[in-house]
Amino acid sequence: MKAKADTKDRYAIIMAGGRGERFWPVSRAKTPKQLIKLLGDRSFLQQAVDRVLPIVPSQNILVITNEVQAPEVRKQLPKLPRQNVIAEPCGRDTCAAVTLGAALVGARSTTGVMAVLPADHVVADTKKFQQILSDSFDLASRGQVIVTLGIKPTEPNTGYGYIQIGNELPPPQGVKRYKTTFFKAERFVEKPNLERAVEYVNSGQYRWNAGMFIWSFVTITQGLEKHQPEMAAACQRWFKAAAKPARLARVLAREYPDIKKISIDFALMEHAQNVVVADSDFDWDDLGSWTALSRHIKADPEGNCAVADFIHVDAARNVVYDARVKNRTPIAIVGLRDSIIVQTDDATLVAHKSQSQKVKELVSKLAGMKEYKKLV
Repeated sequence: MKAKADTKDRYAIIMAGGRGERFWPVSRAKTPKQLIKLLGDRSFLQQAVDRVLPIVPSQNILVITNEVQAPEVRKQLPKLPRQNVIAEPCGRDTCAAVTLGAALVGARSTTGVMAVLPADHVVADTKKFQQILSDSFDLASRGQVIVTLGIKPTEPNTGYGYIQIGNELPPPQGVKRYKTTFFKAERFVEKPNLERAVEYVNSGQYRWNAGMFIWSFVTITQGLEKHQPEMAAACQRWFKAAAKPARLARVLAREYPDIKKISIDFALMEHAQNVVVADSDFDWDDLGSWTALSRHIKADPEGNCAVADFIHVDAARNVVYDARVKNRTPIAIVGLRDSIIVQTDDATLVAHKSQSQKVKELVSKLAGMKEYKKLV
C-alpha cells in the first residue's frame, strides 16, 4: 500500500547505523542486526521501511547509516532514491544523526514533519503502529510539540528507559478526537533497578521510552537552538549544503568527527518542556540480545527456542540459532540449560543466557586479535 497524496510533507528518518554487536556471530560490521533476517524473510530495516510506507511517501523516507553499511542498505532498499541513503562519516550518537536528518528534511521542505525511527525494532501490530504514528504526525504538524511514542510496559524491564506521563491532553482546535491518547511528558528516567521498575509499572504512570520521535522541522531546530546551540549551528550549515549530495558529503567529512557525541535523550528530550507522549500499546521489542529472540520463537515443551535442526536430550530453556544457509548439520545438545547456541559458517557462540549482554565484550576482544579480526 502506498502513501496517500496528502502525506507529501511527512518524512521518516530511519536510523540504521548501529553495529548490533550483541547478535554476534550473525551480526557483523558490514551486516549488523538491522540488515539481517533474524525473524522472517525481511531484514529489520526492510520491515521498518515497510511499516511507514502506507503513511510516508517512499521519496520522503531517508535512511541514515554509515559508510561501511551504506552499500548493503541501498541493495536492500532498491526502490528508495540513492540520495535518500546518507552515510555518516563516523558514529557520533543519536543527536548528531537527528540533526543531520533535520537538515535533510528542511532542505526539502521547511514545513516538513518528520518521524525519527530506529531500524532494528520488532513491531508486531503494524496497523496500530501506523494509526498512532499518523495521529502523531498530525499533532506535530499543528503546533510546536515534540511527540514521543511511549510503550505501555508489560513487565518491569530494567533494560529500557522510562517516561513519566502527566495529564491527558485534549485534542487541538479543529480535531474532534484522535484514536490515540496523548499525555504531557513529566520526565524521562534512565534504566532503573528492578525495585524501581516494579514501582513504575505498578503506578500506571510510566511508559517505556522506545526512541521514536515526531516533530516538525521548525520545532526540532528551535529545540536545538535552545538546548544544543552548537548542534543548531551545524544543522544550519548542513541545511545549506544538503541540496548537493557531493557537497554535503564533503562538509560532513570535515565537520562530523568534531561534533559532540551525545544521545538525543540527554541532549534534548530530558530538557524540553514541550514533549507529548503518544500512548502506545502495540507489541514492541527492541530485541537487545539473543535472549530476547525467545519472545518471538515458539518454544518446545522444555522451553527451548530454536531456529535450527535441533536435537536434544534433557535440555531446557535454550536459544538455538543456525544461520548457515548451506551444509546445515544438526545441532545436538545434552543436559544443557539456559544457554545460547549460535552457529554460522565461520563461527560458533555458546553462552549462558544470564551473560548475553557480554557478547559485546567478546566482539571487542575479537576485534583486538589479528587472527580473528575478520570475524567482526
